[in-house]
Amino acid sequence: MAEPAVRILVINPGSTSTKIGIYENLTCAFNKTVRYHHAELESYTSIMEQKELRRAFVLNSVQESGIPMTSLQAVVGRCGMVKPLESGTYLLDEHLVHDLTSEESMRHASSLGGVIAYEIGRQLSIPAYVVDPVTIDEMIPQARLTGIKAIARRSIFHALNSKYVAKRFCRENQKRYEESRLIVVHLGGGISVSAHRNGRTIDVNDASAGDGPFGPERAGGLPVSAVVELCFSGLYTKETIFTQIMSKGGMQMLLGTNDLRETEKRIDQGDDYAQLVVEAMAYQVSKQIGAMAAALEGEVEGIVLTGGLAFSRRFVQLIEQRVRKMAPVTVYPGEDELQAMAEGAFAVLTGREQVKHYGVREIENVR
Repeated sequence: MAEPAVRILVINPGSTSTKIGIYENLTCAFNKTVRYHHAELESYTSIMEQKELRRAFVLNSVQESGIPMTSLQAVVGRCGMVKPLESGTYLLDEHLVHDLTSEESMRHASSLGGVIAYEIGRQLSIPAYVVDPVTIDEMIPQARLTGIKAIARRSIFHALNSKYVAKRFCRENQKRYEESRLIVVHLGGGISVSAHRNGRTIDVNDASAGDGPFGPERAGGLPVSAVVELCFSGLYTKETIFTQIMSKGGMQMLLGTNDLRETEKRIDQGDDYAQLVVEAMAYQVSKQIGAMAAALEGEVEGIVLTGGLAFSRRFVQLIEQRVRKMAPVTVYPGEDELQAMAEGAFAVLTGREQVKHYGVREIENVR
């Protein structure tokens, strides 16, 4: 007699959406997405205030699925800005939730995934997890230093999807992730370009705070002196500057939209400035890929493009034409974050991997 399936609820809040999935083992039995208009979210003064809106969607969606809440064996949520960690699946506890609700972590809605998962897990008396938080830190020492002693480069990137597609690429090409040298480019509202060597992400741009290419919503790397002038101009608060860097910069600021599809329509209608912005964004992505190729000493087995912008053939081609001589380019459009989280939780629930605990030991191990 076959053993009953392991049922896992997966919660993935994004800046303008919330996605949920219910998995039976590694198969998605139900999924649903809600997308929010900017005007709807702007009525909230903080990300934390959005929690009940998103939590209600999760609970209503589970009810709609017809799958009893009491049949769930675990819940897993996205994880935002916490302490630097090794790659893996972490048990959600009060210490992790405390850091998820910090001011820095609450600058992005992804942190609500872990908070909501923790609350539902406690309500149902089942374990709650996060998988590969954005602060996965495997950078080599040379990648951390800057010319200012008080400032170190940080590893903050789309670790969940980047690790997942890197492993997918290796599976499909009969390679072991632990023995491969890859560059993974996550093309979302923010853009991260990571160098993967022998199963570890040895370098990556800080996708959250003014490092690397600009994206649909994020400002990317900026001339430092100009940022200093803005900060001391008296025209902006600290929070306003962070908002411009994190969610209202990039294509959103330059063109008034964060939607590449809308921008491409403008290009097709003859908007030369829109074309320049898209070309500049692709140019900056390509330069960052070149930087990661140098981090890998020029030995690159594959360049993987993923994320929502990878659905755009025009944008992908603008990148490919600059980097294809470095290594073969593989495109996995969209993101598989629900699947990645489900697989991480499933591996722990079935004993294939050890659950990790948020604490000093894990943090020290990455330094």
